[in-house]
Amino acid sequence: MSNTTATQKTRATAHRGDSSKHLENTLAAIASAIDAGADLVEVDVRVTKDGQVILLHDASLLRIWDLDADAADVDYDRIKQLGAGEERIPLLSEALELFSGSPSTLLIDMDEPGPAEAAAAVVRGSGIEVAWCGNLDGMRIIRALDPDARIWLPWNKRIAPPEELLAELNPEFVNSEHVVLSKDFVDQIHAAGAKVACWTIDDLETMRWALGLGVDSITSNQLDLLQSAIAEDPQAWASAQAPGGLAGDEVLESRRVALELAEWAVGYMRDADRGMVSTKAHPGDLVTEVDVAVERHVREVIAARLPGHTVVGEEMGGVAVPGEPCWYLDPVDGTTNYVNQIPWTAFSLALAVDRKPAVAVVADPWRGEIFEGWAGHGAWLNGKPLSLAPVPTADLAGTVVATELAGHLPWPGMLELLAELGARHSIMRIMGSATMTVVGVAAGRGAGAIIGSFSPIDHLAATLIVQEAGGAVVNSEGETDTFPEQGGILAARPEYAAELYELWSHADAS
Repeated sequence: MSNTTATQKTRATAHRGDSSKHLENTLAAIASAIDAGADLVEVDVRVTKDGQVILLHDASLLRIWDLDADAADVDYDRIKQLGAGEERIPLLSEALELFSGSPSTLLIDMDEPGPAEAAAAVVRGSGIEVAWCGNLDGMRIIRALDPDARIWLPWNKRIAPPEELLAELNPEFVNSEHVVLSKDFVDQIHAAGAKVACWTIDDLETMRWALGLGVDSITSNQLDLLQSAIAEDPQAWASAQAPGGLAGDEVLESRRVALELAEWAVGYMRDADRGMVSTKAHPGDLVTEVDVAVERHVREVIAARLPGHTVVGEEMGGVAVPGEPCWYLDPVDGTTNYVNQIPWTAFSLALAVDRKPAVAVVADPWRGEIFEGWAGHGAWLNGKPLSLAPVPTADLAGTVVATELAGHLPWPGMLELLAELGARHSIMRIMGSATMTVVGVAAGRGAGAIIGSFSPIDHLAATLIVQEAGGAVVNSEGETDTFPEQGGILAARPEYAAELYELWSHADAS
């Protein structure tokens, strides 16, 4: 792979000024970035209660300036008293003065359209040329105000923006969170006549990877490191690995899509005609027309709403691609129950990148229950947070521990585990849906669940939800792991996890 063009090296954009050396969005940070030779210096703008345009990232003044109020609710006379010397909140007009006669360009970012008109007026009065990025509607306002404005189009999808959007805004750059980039994406943007910018990269490996793709600008908090990476021989970029992961906007859209699909599945699975029933691997391995119809619908929605995402499904297969988002789907978990009119089945859908789960839903159509998990943020049941409360005693007597057959037969060690639980007066249950068996732990239903062989199609959504609800999820080696590469899985209330794992491991070894 080569650099962007023969005449223009990749630009270094300093994020909120030289923010590794000075407080972000201050005059000191901006001046330091200019002195260091940053091609662009990105800052964030807000508008105060009395209409002054200031440099501030958060809507609130609390994080940095220790004032529990939004800038929009405070007059500038109060705001200018915060901080001291150069470590204060400057006006946009003050920042613009630093760029007079400078080769660096100010890049003005806004996360909502509110500041657009006021900021454009300040820039127009300064006579300084700037570039603009951030909120899409804000960019539309800037374009309407100035047909020649240098606009960076915000775009966080894994495919190029549509031609009509490019024609509408005529952007100089398409600006994306770096995790959505690929060589094909960069090539598509270049073919459309625009440049590619990405944000925010602070480690050398990812900088090299982006440079190898041929991006035209990289935004970073580590300006010195970025400039050194840009100055390297391009051969240094060739072996850099893609970072993987999901963009912030992408995660939010994925959650919306997953919940919408779960809600749709509840109604469809409950009311649909099961249609013709056929078999797969053996006479007990059933599939209905509903299984296929649900999977087909999910694939169509994901393809339309989340282009670039892969689906691995129970009925139509698929293969995960390293570094790319992959959805694991079981349209009807517990098909045998479904065929036999037993109301204990589930819809299971989970998103992961490189075995790191991000978003999950499980829907029980018969109870109208939708479980949701969001990695690092929690779990919910019908919109109410799930959090496993401590139990008064960790004695297994009188508890229920769930499992599932391996298809239609016991898994190795299952009968031995049954005997060990029985000796402790704990009851094993086999209900016929592995997804329901595991996810129930998140709602405190039973002491735990043990599955002999993990499959992300059947279990990943449930294991993420249990973990986010405060449960313990461990693999066959006893390690915390929601997505094991091999072996089985244990999901349990924390108080029971150690003892259940000991019983499981002894039974498995016998």
